[in-house]
Amino acid sequence: MLIPLILSGGSGTRLWPVSRRNLPKQFLSLAGHGTLFQQTVARTRELPDVAAPIVVASEDHRFLAAEQLREAGIDGGAVVLEPLARNTAPAIALGALEALKHDPDALLLVLPADHLIGDTHGFVDAVQRALPAARQGWLATFGIRPDRAETGFGYIRRGAALDEGAFRVERFVEKPDLATAEGYLADGGYDWNSGMFLFRADRYLEELGMHAPAMLAAVRAAHAAAHADLDFVRVDKELFAKVPEDSIDYAVMEKTARAAVIPVSCSWSDIGSWSALWLAGERDAEGNLREGDTLAVDTRNSLLRSHDRHLIATVGVNDLIVVSTPDATLVAHRDAAQDVKKVVEQLKSANRSEHSFHRVVHRPWGSYDSLEAGERFQVKRIVVKPGASLSLQKHHHRAEHWIVVSGTAEVTCDDQVFLLGENQSTYIPLGSKHRLRNPGKVALELIEVQSGSYLGEDDIVRYDDVYGRA
Repeated sequence: MLIPLILSGGSGTRLWPVSRRNLPKQFLSLAGHGTLFQQTVARTRELPDVAAPIVVASEDHRFLAAEQLREAGIDGGAVVLEPLARNTAPAIALGALEALKHDPDALLLVLPADHLIGDTHGFVDAVQRALPAARQGWLATFGIRPDRAETGFGYIRRGAALDEGAFRVERFVEKPDLATAEGYLADGGYDWNSGMFLFRADRYLEELGMHAPAMLAAVRAAHAAAHADLDFVRVDKELFAKVPEDSIDYAVMEKTARAAVIPVSCSWSDIGSWSALWLAGERDAEGNLREGDTLAVDTRNSLLRSHDRHLIATVGVNDLIVVSTPDATLVAHRDAAQDVKKVVEQLKSANRSEHSFHRVVHRPWGSYDSLEAGERFQVKRIVVKPGASLSLQKHHHRAEHWIVVSGTAEVTCDDQVFLLGENQSTYIPLGSKHRLRNPGKVALELIEVQSGSYLGEDDIVRYDDVYGRA
């Protein structure tokens, strides 16, 4: 059985301010139809005889992954939750162990959730060409045929030919300088290291046990202690903390004698920076990639992206990145796109929230938008999905006023349960147990005004929660 294993980690630093820790780039619509995560899932459905995917995701992103799988029409897949980030080698080991629970002969197609592939047919063809080698016990990786001298990727040197267009891996090469990258391009025997793999689950674990036995033993222990939580497989946090951190390249692929590479041309990009998105996108006659409300006068070779309702206008500039969200704006030279992570580092050092959260925060029940905040008050726009419910909760330091804008709200306040319609409101006193539910078939929208001595999201005591957070 061919099982896609989708790696959905990420810290949301390289495409800031759109991508953030709680909403990394794989869950964003950046190019094409749907999010990068959903596009990755959709590509796997083009393969013959393919099973539902296994997703390895951060615990913080569990509801995002589950919701986007649901929107993609996927039923029966598993979402394995990493309590801590330990890089790709342990994540793939978790996926392999989960796959072997269902099929002792499982083939794993390992795919990062945040890659962009413009040519699905080329991708499917490459997977088909890799299957014979994988079935024979090779650990196959996909090498992207380079079309430029690129210093931001690792490279793979092709060796002797195997069957079906596969080659032995002669060696892996770290990210080169420009002169070396130009030499690789001229040589013709080097491919970009894509981070996509195909191998038997048991063979991967066998190789991991040979080259990183302590890692395999720790992952096995953490997975064996995992438990089901709603639709998720929750890995034991204390045991997973003992897992050594390493990538699949360092832990396995650079050490095994059974590494194969399948060259592929499929319009691939890892969308590793704003300049990579500019390069992969459809640019206008002046070389600009524009999205949202933008106006470009005498502007060339720039990326302009507005994610809120105000206009971005540029005059007389070249090679810029200008990205606006409701709470932050980035202006950078396109050549400095890799340094955006330095902004995130400074935000962390200053204990600011903009590296982690958007103004609009998504929850399993809907979303909230922090419209205004001041001394002892905060105003939010809350949207609750049809049939969804917030937890039964209380606050020690704040009271709340709810005003229904549209839809119907079912309100629990201590021992009372009542309905509110459009233009009706209610007051939730400090310390009252309360719950908000949408009993209708359309979205519920309301304005919440909080007032009190402390308004942080950690002032929530949950008594009952359908999402397992109580």
